[in-house]
Amino acid sequence: MAQNFGWQSLGISKNGLAAGTRCRLMRNGVLHAIALPTMVIGAVASMALMLRAGHPPVFLRVLFAIWVLSPFAALFVANMVSKRWSVITRTMLDTVMLVLTLMSLAIYGYVVVNPPRSTPAFVWVVVPVASWLLMTIVVPVVAFLSGTLSRRGAGAREQ
Repeated sequence: MAQNFGWQSLGISKNGLAAGTRCRLMRNGVLHAIALPTMVIGAVASMALMLRAGHPPVFLRVLFAIWVLSPFAALFVANMVSKRWSVITRTMLDTVMLVLTLMSLAIYGYVVVNPPRSTPAFVWVVVPVASWLLMTIVVPVVAFLSGTLSRRGAGAREQ
């Protein structure tokens, strides 16, 4: 089987334009390479920070662990099923993975370093809720828009 070493293998179309090259580079490059490992490390660090912040009964620890890890698990599953998604949607998924991981760690770390006067449990309840909201709004909206834009582009080419 012969390999294609022409212009198409570099992502350059016949008219010389590199359509979607930026998204392809981000997907196949640095962003995708660091998104999943960063998220896994962030999930483990979030658990460690949660355990460091307080010592609730074991039953509550288990419930908080499930709740704190749920956004990371959802993003992991989304990453596994995203193989057939558009490049723009997958790139946004990688971006959401990084942003949620870094923001969660920043907030959890702040609470551990500067504990509030009252119980810090509020933070471990609200951050996953905000993460779920961001995930369930941003990724589907980008998927819808990328589908709409690609259909418009296909329609424009047919005319």
